[in-house]
Amino acid sequence: MTSKIKVDNINKVSDDSNIINKCGTTVTVGAASDGVRTGADNLQASDGGNLISQSGTTITLGASGDTITLASGASQSGFGREGSVNWQTGSIKTGTFTAASGEGYFVDTSSGAVTANLPAGTAGAIVAFADYTRTFATHNLTITPNGSNKIGGIAASAKLDVNGQSATFVFVDATEGWINVQETETSQAGVPPFIQATGGTITTSGDFKIHTFTGPGTFTVCNVATQSPAPGHNTVSYMVVAGGGGGSGPPGLYGGGGGAGGFREGRCNSIDSYSASPLVANAPTNAVTVTATSYPISVGGGGAKGASGVNSTFSTITSAGGGNGGQTYPPTIGVGNGGSGGGLGNWPSGPGAGGAGNTPPTNPSQGNPGAAPGGIGGGGGGGATASGSGGPTPQNGGPGGAGATTSITASPVAYAGGGGGAAWKATGGTGGTGGGGNGSTGGTCVPSPSFSPQTAGGINTGGGGGSGGSDSGSGPASNSAGGSGIVVIRYKFQ
Repeated sequence: MTSKIKVDNINKVSDDSNIINKCGTTVTVGAASDGVRTGADNLQASDGGNLISQSGTTITLGASGDTITLASGASQSGFGREGSVNWQTGSIKTGTFTAASGEGYFVDTSSGAVTANLPAGTAGAIVAFADYTRTFATHNLTITPNGSNKIGGIAASAKLDVNGQSATFVFVDATEGWINVQETETSQAGVPPFIQATGGTITTSGDFKIHTFTGPGTFTVCNVATQSPAPGHNTVSYMVVAGGGGGSGPPGLYGGGGGAGGFREGRCNSIDSYSASPLVANAPTNAVTVTATSYPISVGGGGAKGASGVNSTFSTITSAGGGNGGQTYPPTIGVGNGGSGGGLGNWPSGPGAGGAGNTPPTNPSQGNPGAAPGGIGGGGGGGATASGSGGPTPQNGGPGGAGATTSITASPVAYAGGGGGAAWKATGGTGGTGGGGNGSTGGTCVPSPSFSPQTAGGINTGGGGGSGGSDSGSGPASNSAGGSGIVVIRYKFQ
């Protein structure tokens, strides 16, 4: 059997003091199915569970595990908001919207600025906003008052422009309008256990991120690793290749090929096992340990005809530009030293030597020397893993030295090959694998279409430029330029 109690007041049995009072409206506690009954100090359901309890001067609504719900359309008073709002977690705002009193909004400005229109101000109205993507500094949230309402005493819009910022506004009166009663300027986020970084062109290979720089930039470490062992996970693999040296001639006869840009590579052997170049595969770990800071990146350009290449740098690693190819007849162009040395051209055949490689010296070596001419033809420029060579016959150009092949970018690519030397009435030297340019094929002593012009070093390979200088000419000087360098950084991100 169930019962319903309708009274104006509910009093405590022991001292007749009020537990629930009626004030102008009917107060109903429980439903018919609840079987409401009274105890000495408590209002109970038929199963004996307390709906309302009194202990001294404390009134408790419901028991542990119960949910207290205010009926639809009803209003509350006397409890106080205490600055709280109901956060609308199911409706992230990405464009202009109108806020409602009592609600808080997460705003996503990652794709552009957003405007929030405030509701009409009534005393006690409350709204709040928070930076959902921590991008308020890039794209602001503009908060616009309704009509003539004010924000902080000024009839104008306000802006939230700090990443991670949040703010709560309460409407007080017409004089000051909406007042910001609570604000934060940071938003705590979980710290990933691995390195987080920006800069360059970013790709992934399994659990590793790869940042490739084909021009100057900045590698910025936003967070260092906390994953154990942290020192190993804060170490990055790298490849730094400098610009290749330019070949020599024309004008001039049978010039030497340009030397490759210096090639330096470090692999974090403890956590990474990609196929590194022969210079690194058997070497101890020589990777770079990073901290949460910015690292400027420079990528060296290739040298013009008869000029050495430009250095490339990352952190403490500098690779030297390749030495230019040289020639002895006319005009004389001195052979260059560098990451790899330039080859020497000669007419007539005579003494001479190619440029020195691994200059300044590094361990492992960043390059090899260029070649002296094998005869009349020019010698090849040095490469990352081999020296340049003289021509196989007195009239041939010498081939450039081989470069180095690494899979640091997730697939095998060769870099830093030496440029080939020019020939006389024979075949020019071939460029070394890794972007080295070919030397020109020599023509006769009169203009002839039989020759082949020299070629430039490969872009972003650090290859040395091929040399020209046959009797018939060997194409524009730009065909002798060395290739530009490249910087690659690789680390574990998950």
